[in-house]
Amino acid sequence: MTAEPLPSASATSWPVPPPDGYTADDLDRIPDLPPHTELIDGSLVFVSPQKYFHSLAMFLLERGLHETVPDELRACREMSVLLTRRNRPEPDLMVIRAEAATEEAEETGFRAEDVVLAVEVVSPDSEERDRKRKPQLYAEAGIPHFWRVEKGTGRRPVVYVFELEPATGSYVPTGIHHDRLKLAVPFDIDIDLTAIDRL
Repeated sequence: MTAEPLPSASATSWPVPPPDGYTADDLDRIPDLPPHTELIDGSLVFVSPQKYFHSLAMFLLERGLHETVPDELRACREMSVLLTRRNRPEPDLMVIRAEAATEEAEETGFRAEDVVLAVEVVSPDSEERDRKRKPQLYAEAGIPHFWRVEKGTGRRPVVYVFELEPATGSYVPTGIHHDRLKLAVPFDIDIDLTAIDRL
């Protein structure tokens, strides 16, 4: 599958940023934004087409989280999180406090204080954001757990696990998981990462 060429400049109607950049509220107000548009440092970030690995890794981890998440938490995918007025990224997966989700499920995003875990599956176009800027923003917002998922051998994921260190306000690595993701925090998790071979 190949991407279509961009239309000529005269045929496009890209949003023109305000002088101070966009705010988190703008994501809900700007018409016709592409799905999964993020706000990073006041700039809109559009998602490129994802590789099949990205979809497989998200499915595997989302299924594993849904199977293990305790009643007081919920797992969700591709929902934005309000970090600051100028930062509203969209982690690939999140675990949130159950009370943050309403019965009507009308939320377009969640607050940083409701997020227990943010997960990013690294894609070629998002390497810098997923490896550096987004973890920095998540840590500054106080999200206690972060996973970065990279492509390992074949289609298997490698999960890099980080925990917020309160004294420094930054993430520290707590493990690198290749075949099995078995953790006791933020809750008991046991995901067979080799199961991706059968998807």
